[in-house]
Amino acid sequence: MPPTYKRVPAIDRCFAILELLAKSKESMGISNISGNLDLNKSTVFNILHTLAELNVLEGHANGKFGFGSRFYTLGEMTGKRSAFIQTARPYLKTINEKTKLSAFLGIRSDLHAVLIDKVDSAYGIKVSSEIGMRMPALAGAGIKAMLSQLSNEEIDGILARAKLKRYTPYSVINKSVYKKEILEVRKQGIAFDREEYIEGMIAFAIPIKANRKDLQAAIWAVGLTRHVPERSIPELTNFLKVISREINCRL
Repeated sequence: MPPTYKRVPAIDRCFAILELLAKSKESMGISNISGNLDLNKSTVFNILHTLAELNVLEGHANGKFGFGSRFYTLGEMTGKRSAFIQTARPYLKTINEKTKLSAFLGIRSDLHAVLIDKVDSAYGIKVSSEIGMRMPALAGAGIKAMLSQLSNEEIDGILARAKLKRYTPYSVINKSVYKKEILEVRKQGIAFDREEYIEGMIAFAIPIKANRKDLQAAIWAVGLTRHVPERSIPELTNFLKVISREINCRL
């Protein structure tokens, strides 16, 4: 017989909320969750904010909640990848094999890009980062590709409360210029980072549409600038755009 234990109702409620959010294609607010599950608003409030503090959920500016970075990284770490990660992984391998650049998959967590999968087999010098790593605020090509999926109003709201940091002499710290770059990514379908975050490094990022309004994702390829000659950039750009179209079609 199983050992005697006392069931914890708070855990039941927690998983009921997570299941409801998983079934929804959009983030949800406290009142909506409370009404759907017939739970007290104060109970829902406390559970949501506890999960947000743990990064399992993420609170949005509109008062709604969606899945956070820890939800995805835990899935990857246990080897039970979501369909989203399973769909993207073959493309990471293709990018790594064809370009010899390290390939990363990440999602947006407010001002940060969070790494949830990678393929960085060594080809000469290896550019590596750990799964679960949070990039510094608004740093790198990946976050540009993610922000390009938001509305102009959402981009303005993020930039209004953010501070652009000068990581290198090439970093963009003017918010108007930074927004123009994001809008150009939306138009062109690819983001660039030419030594803006780390000197001597170049990165290309493509927006990945995860079909959830509360989730923005991107794949980015990173390498040393000396390994990416200027003449190869147009071909590399077109290759990544094809990858973007294929993966977005599959998703």
